[in-house]
Amino acid sequence: MKRVDKKTCVITGAALGIGKACAQRLADEGANIALFDMLDDAGAALVKELQERGVSARYWHVDVSNEKSVQAAITEAAKHFGSIDVLVNNAGIAGVNKPTHEVTEEEWDHVQAVNVKGVFFCTKHAIPPMKKAGAGSIINLSSIYGLVGAPDLPPYHASKGAVRLMSKTDALIYASDKIRVNSIHPGFIWTPMVEKHLHDSGAADVEAARAETGKLHPLGHMGEPDDIAWGVVYLASEESKFVTGSELVIDGGYTAH
Repeated sequence: MKRVDKKTCVITGAALGIGKACAQRLADEGANIALFDMLDDAGAALVKELQERGVSARYWHVDVSNEKSVQAAITEAAKHFGSIDVLVNNAGIAGVNKPTHEVTEEEWDHVQAVNVKGVFFCTKHAIPPMKKAGAGSIINLSSIYGLVGAPDLPPYHASKGAVRLMSKTDALIYASDKIRVNSIHPGFIWTPMVEKHLHDSGAADVEAARAETGKLHPLGHMGEPDDIAWGVVYLASEESKFVTGSELVIDGGYTAH
C-alpha cells in the first residue's frame, strides 16, 4: 500500500537518525524525497541508497538556521519535483547541558536558531508551494520535553516547547488552505544525538546508561527511529486528513506518569 504515493516530502536533518528513518519509510510508501542536511557524505549515501531502490530522491546542503539557505533549497525542490506536499521539520540539536544561570547568550541562541528558527524558516517557505498544491502536511518534531520539564538542557527544552505552540498556531492559520500542522513528541530514541547526550552527561558506560535511561519509560526501553517514522507516515498520509493542531506522543509511556 502506497500511503503517500507521489507526494513530495521535504525532510530536514535527513541524513541520520530519525530523519533517515523517515526518509526510508516515506520512500517505501511511494513518496518523492527531498533530503535537507549539512552532513553531505551521509546525505549522499542515503540518496544513493534510495535511488538504487527506484525512489525519486535528491539531497540539498541546507543550514536550517539560515533563511537564504532554506529558501533556495525549497524553491529548487519544488521546481525539481513539481510540488511540495509534506514538510518534516526534524533538524535539531541538543545544545549545552548546563543550569540556566551558566548558559551563555551564544549557547542559548545557537539552539534556538536551529530548533526554532529552523522550523520557522522551513515552514515559511514551504507554505507557498503547499498553497499552490492546494493542500499540505507539516510535521514538526518536538519532544517529550515540549510537554514536561526536566532538570537539564534548558535551551533545548525551551526550544521544543516553542515548536509545540508554533505547530498549533500554524494549524489554525493555515487550516483554510487545507494545510495541516502537527507536532510529534518522541521519548528517548536511540540516535547519534541521544548517544552523544549520554556521553556528554558523563556516562562511563554508554550502553549501561542507555539501559538505565530506557527504564524511565514504562515500556522499559528506549525507542527506535522507526517508531517515529511510522508516526510521520501517518501524519503525511490521507489517513490523518482530519488531524491538525495535534500532538502525537510516541514516548513509551514516559509522559503518562
